[in-house]
Amino acid sequence: MSSSGFKKFFDNLFSKKTLKYMCTTHFWGPVSNFGIPIAAVMDLKKDPELISGSMTGSLIIYSLVFMKYALSVQPKNYLLFGCHVVNEAAQLGQGARWLNYHYFTDEKPSKEKPAIASA
Repeated sequence: MSSSGFKKFFDNLFSKKTLKYMCTTHFWGPVSNFGIPIAAVMDLKKDPELISGSMTGSLIIYSLVFMKYALSVQPKNYLLFGCHVVNEAAQLGQGARWLNYHYFTDEKPSKEKPAIASA
């Protein structure tokens, strides 16, 4: 990118319109809300026994509702929509893992600790 390209990028990044947008709830609401899908994505590797089925179901419905809301407000909030698309995908993955663990798999790790042999 040429120096004029960098200048144009930074002029646009720090324009009054961009800075005004970054001082609204249309920006900070979704940014702060991204903690939920980030946590869900990070939890995809954890033991499925730890997943709460009722909480996962609630978050699936929550994200569906707010995806609709993000496109219903004026102006449309695409950042909020994207946040809930990511959360919906992560929660559906967690829900599938929960269903598989509790209903479709016979193999459950035993919680019993191995006995320690005394000498």
